[in-house]
Amino acid sequence: MNTTPSMTLERERTDAASARRPEPKRATGSFQTVEPRIEVTAPLGERYDEILTPDALAFLAELHDRFAGTRHELLAVRLQTRVDAANGRDPKFLPETESIRNNAGWRVAGAGPGLEDRRVEITGPTDRKMAINALNSGAKVWLADQEDATSPTWANVIEGQLSLFDALRDRLEYTSPEGKQYRVTAEQTPTIVMRPRGWHLVEKHLKFHDRAGRAMHASGSLVDFGLYFFHNAQALIAAGRGPYFYLPKLESHREAKLWNDIFVYAQNRLGIPQGTVRATVLIETIQAAFQMDEILYELRDHCAGLNAGRWDYIFSIVKTFRSRGRRWVMPDRKAITMTVPFMRAYTELLVATCHKRGAHAIGGMSAFIPNRRDPEVTERALAAVKADKRREAGDGFDGTWVAHPDLIPTARAEFDAVLGDRPNQVDRLRDDVHVTAAELLDIPSIGGEVTEGGVRDNVSIAIRYIESWLRGTGAAAIDNLMEDAATAEISRSQIWQWLNENTVTAEGTRIDQTSIVRLMAEAVAALPRFEGDRFDDAISVFRSVALEPEFPTFLTVGAYARFL
Repeated sequence: MNTTPSMTLERERTDAASARRPEPKRATGSFQTVEPRIEVTAPLGERYDEILTPDALAFLAELHDRFAGTRHELLAVRLQTRVDAANGRDPKFLPETESIRNNAGWRVAGAGPGLEDRRVEITGPTDRKMAINALNSGAKVWLADQEDATSPTWANVIEGQLSLFDALRDRLEYTSPEGKQYRVTAEQTPTIVMRPRGWHLVEKHLKFHDRAGRAMHASGSLVDFGLYFFHNAQALIAAGRGPYFYLPKLESHREAKLWNDIFVYAQNRLGIPQGTVRATVLIETIQAAFQMDEILYELRDHCAGLNAGRWDYIFSIVKTFRSRGRRWVMPDRKAITMTVPFMRAYTELLVATCHKRGAHAIGGMSAFIPNRRDPEVTERALAAVKADKRREAGDGFDGTWVAHPDLIPTARAEFDAVLGDRPNQVDRLRDDVHVTAAELLDIPSIGGEVTEGGVRDNVSIAIRYIESWLRGTGAAAIDNLMEDAATAEISRSQIWQWLNENTVTAEGTRIDQTSIVRLMAEAVAALPRFEGDRFDDAISVFRSVALEPEFPTFLTVGAYARFL
């Protein structure tokens, strides 16, 4: 299924379904209006009513009433930006915001309680088992991920909220089907920073009915943020921390302003002092890379830092320049390392921008993971992570991500060696960094080749990840790498680009539909089938996002609409 932002916006304008609650009374006056409300259209599982309370749903309705329109407007701006890029207009540092970049006098709020030291953060989904493992991991921060590491099934969305609800009340437990029991046993648990879904995603199991009586799918961002904030903000503050968020997929400072407006409203609405919220923004689009200062400025009263979201950043570049000719064709995914010039420019600029404004710079996630059953794989993974984190700490980052508890000691050792007893190195100003627009866009200097092995890997990884995602698992270990939606996006977008640019592999084979279809069949034939697998659906999704003439902006949008 081909999906564009305009199609997504149109699909969200659905007919109203029958409400579970009595129809609200219409207001009197010249114009007939109804009170905005949220309707639950999916079955309620055990304890779901503890999250989907009438007061919480009323809060979600208020958020949508005030901010859903702006969200739609900004998604339309994204569409125009993509059209401009396809027509040859490069991203640039905005002339209209030059005064913000040149003004050295402003700073962001900085770290909130429990965020002063972020040298190692563990990322992962919010199911009960993974939540307990993260809380016991010894990391400084847990990125509780409702986004790329979570398949947004109805159960995952609400039960993830229940996991967080219970964790903050010291009652999170889990018993596996085999009878193994999991409990939080750590004396000091990580500070929780929750990542809601991006602006482009909807929650189709909740419908927002606006004042005109129109019904549309709720915003995934507002649902994830609103439920977590409504139920847990006071508990987080009482525990000496606070409601903290990672903000994904931003493409402009206007989108950052929307989040800031939401924070201001939510704090006022629940009687929480302004500035209690802290946000860390993932710089994971090429458009946002040119607006780091402006994003920090719009969020300055609520901002703790920026994160180098490397995998989505690479995907963003492929997506943005996919139809601009062979000059923009990237080599095999494994050749796009953090040391190629355009990635170095991006990370150096991020550290310098953050520290200039008193913000934390958090490094990205190395995809390598250990294998407890294979010492050689583990040794290679630890060596790769060690080198990656040593570079980040040396460059001035204040912390980094890992995706597996066994990687925490390795990552911590590299940051300990640089930080010592200091909680961070925000005071290390990178005055030596002067990054130009040309350096951020220097894709041709990567070099490298497109190989038959690289094509085969992309096809296999994308299909296996999509199959996992369709079954409800959003973070999957594949070939000793941790794959999530971002890395699957790289794989399928490269296939699309290579096909449409008639790319020839290093071995001399032209990449065409026939060869990709053959690789798809070979990939599935090599995998064990099992009852309940979703490989047939995964093939269908992959075809729609990699082989069709139109390029869907996100593979998850169409797959969610069709299958979840």
